[in-house]
Amino acid sequence: MRPDINHGKQHIPDETREPSVLALMALAWTLADDRRADRLLALTGLDADTLRNGVGDPAILSAVLGFLADHEPDLIACAESIDSRPEALIAARESLIV
Repeated sequence: MRPDINHGKQHIPDETREPSVLALMALAWTLADDRRADRLLALTGLDADTLRNGVGDPAILSAVLGFLADHEPDLIACAESIDSRPEALIAARESLIV
């Protein structure tokens, strides 16, 4: 069973969501699964403290979206769970890269 991080709320179009909001939603989805969270830390080189302290940092948020982009099944599952589209998550990542 996948977590419903929208908690049954109505759909909000991707175009009206800030890239950082999409990235934070994707981060919450990623961290909801211990194995996926461990893989995020291992593959991005981030540690829990850096992640916790950097949730407002565009580079950290971009790294989270990059992690999902590098594994299409997770990207698709995340997008479905947060009521978004994979393309919107990719676009959010690109807009966060400075």
